[in-house]
Amino acid sequence: MRDDERLRRWRLVLGGGDADGTGRALGGADAAMDGALGALYDRKGEDGQRSAGLGASAPSVARWLGDIRTYFPSTVVQVMQRDAIERLGLATLLAEPEMLEAVEPDVHLVGTLLSLGRAMPETTRETARAVVRRVVDDLERRLAARTRATLTGALDRSARISRPRHRDIDWDRTIRANLKHYLPEHRTVVPERLVGHGRASRAVRKEVVLCVDQSGSMAASVVHAAVFGAVLASLRTLATRLVVFDTSVVDLTEQLDDPVDVLFGTRLGGGTDINRALAYCQSKITRPADTVVVLVSDLYEGGIRDGMLKRVAAMKASGTQFVCLLALSDEGAPSYDREHAAALAALGVPAFACTPDLFPEIMAAALEKCPLPIPET
Repeated sequence: MRDDERLRRWRLVLGGGDADGTGRALGGADAAMDGALGALYDRKGEDGQRSAGLGASAPSVARWLGDIRTYFPSTVVQVMQRDAIERLGLATLLAEPEMLEAVEPDVHLVGTLLSLGRAMPETTRETARAVVRRVVDDLERRLAARTRATLTGALDRSARISRPRHRDIDWDRTIRANLKHYLPEHRTVVPERLVGHGRASRAVRKEVVLCVDQSGSMAASVVHAAVFGAVLASLRTLATRLVVFDTSVVDLTEQLDDPVDVLFGTRLGGGTDINRALAYCQSKITRPADTVVVLVSDLYEGGIRDGMLKRVAAMKASGTQFVCLLALSDEGAPSYDREHAAALAALGVPAFACTPDLFPEIMAAALEKCPLPIPET
């Protein structure tokens, strides 16, 4: 790399000023990029520390949003938007339609919009729904096909029978299962054990209950859970229920055909009563041995701790598969209650963070009652 290019990059990183030391001046697009970064990160506050310097008016912020979309890739834009919202308290400006039209939609922005809740004026709601719709549609394109394929295979395998009719024989699996009965002299395999699938049926084979914590720290998980809930609900042989909770419990199963309706039916923020939510979910289980309950929560329980653990133990004793996800997002493990996580592990329920890409494998293993593919931490 040339010395001039190296100095240019260091100048952009260091941001200019007395401590820069590069002696490099910027012009053109570089100067514009530096200005966009400086507006967010470089101004010094009264205490002498670096702080944000964007103007507080919607037009100036909208111009800045347009600038960063011009000079930076979308992944960087999303990070800068998040920083602007956190550093400058711009959440209230998102209630203005022109601001929403300028932002780069992502999961975190959806969480911010949902947290505004009833504070968002009616004039902004349709624009906000359009922003949320773009994010949801993008997630569905990325996750839906693979999820359906993975879970359909798991449901088919769980319905496999050992005495199939001729038309239902799975010949590949039958041959593999009988290789030890190969007769070299006849160059054939004697199929002593037939393997096949149950005949195609619209009857529900398994039930899934998604129990999702909607406290403020779980925003990204709520968004992904809504998308996955809609995908699972589209499988005819899987009955899916979506329950969200804070200190109250809301059953959003009727809205599962549209994850955007689900998201606008949530209320991010507030306390947490996991025990109460699990009590509701437990009351809806009719076939314990064919049911998977997925609790998505950071386990900070504001309700009855011992009651929560007793409910989990009771569901497991009845034959229900129980999975606890500390997060359903791409951000890794959040802050969580380690004592409660350890107590669940003692019950045979490991608690771990799960990425959206891993979720189909987690659900497939749970439906088949196989060991979960828990990621290494």
